[in-house]
Amino acid sequence: MIKNKILVTGAAGFIGYHLTKQLLIQGYEVVGFDNLNSYYDIDLKKSRIEELNKTVGFEKNLFSFIKGDLENLDLLNQVFENHNPTIVINLAAQAGVRYSLKNPQSYINSNLVGFSNILESCRKFKIKNLIFASSSSVYGGNTKTPFSEKDNVDHPLSLYATTKKANELMAHTYSHLYDLPCTGLRFFTVYGPWGRPDMAPMIFAKSILENKPIKIFNNGEMARDFTYIDDVVEVILKLITKPATKNEKFKKESPDPSTSWNKYKIFNIGNSDVIKLMDFINILEEEIGLKAKKIYCDMQPGDVKLTSADTSSIYKWIGFKPNTPIREGIRSFINWYRKFYNY
Repeated sequence: MIKNKILVTGAAGFIGYHLTKQLLIQGYEVVGFDNLNSYYDIDLKKSRIEELNKTVGFEKNLFSFIKGDLENLDLLNQVFENHNPTIVINLAAQAGVRYSLKNPQSYINSNLVGFSNILESCRKFKIKNLIFASSSSVYGGNTKTPFSEKDNVDHPLSLYATTKKANELMAHTYSHLYDLPCTGLRFFTVYGPWGRPDMAPMIFAKSILENKPIKIFNNGEMARDFTYIDDVVEVILKLITKPATKNEKFKKESPDPSTSWNKYKIFNIGNSDVIKLMDFINILEEEIGLKAKKIYCDMQPGDVKLTSADTSSIYKWIGFKPNTPIREGIRSFINWYRKFYNY
């Protein structure tokens, strides 16, 4: 059976790398696209691409990589025209809540201009299934937990969250106007091997192993719905063969933001098991075998105290939801971290 050719943007990123590797193993032909920007360690991104080139996909000529920016519409159209993908998974974005306070323009360029270009290329080349990354950050100031896709998310607390909410709205418009099937995924604190150096697991592990202090914001009164990377990949793999469909029972007089009369769906991708920040640090300490030096700090602007995902919708749609226990996930992450960074 001939499998669909898939374009993965952000292929050198954390989620993009893991997804692309699994797609290649399963026999998909994958076009990877990434600008390899310097937001975090470029060597880590290059190492991910090197790993992808070592997989079964390289031997069978299933993987090709293109370096470029989403803001370059001419290049994107050229990629679509030359490679003719039928499915697009857009994971490329300027990530990070805190960095959006320092460099807002990069979020406008990548997350708004770049995503609009993805939508335009998908429209022009009649893509059968667009899956795109949103974020749990869109829940912003909401306090009702667990967060549901049916909740109003009109009160973001960071520019990053604003751009992700905008992506959801833009995708709905293209679904409505051009019959483009769009599925948005609100990721909840994804972690695991090959993770991002700007996120807590990597920051904490590095500091603990080097006997340096870690900053604990909001004096430790934080909790997160940590989601293991393998679970995220499993969700996306299942969504590849189940694109968004129209909700024939949609009520415009009382609209559900997570669905539509168009081919459009929004899903939470979380573990549904909220972990207190201090418990997370304790598990890290136990798996590393060292105690952390702790500095307690106030809450940072744009941050939220708690994230918690209602995952009933994704389970109903594909029969699966993330479920890896936090200790199992951290152990796998620490094993990789020690090996990769030679600790």
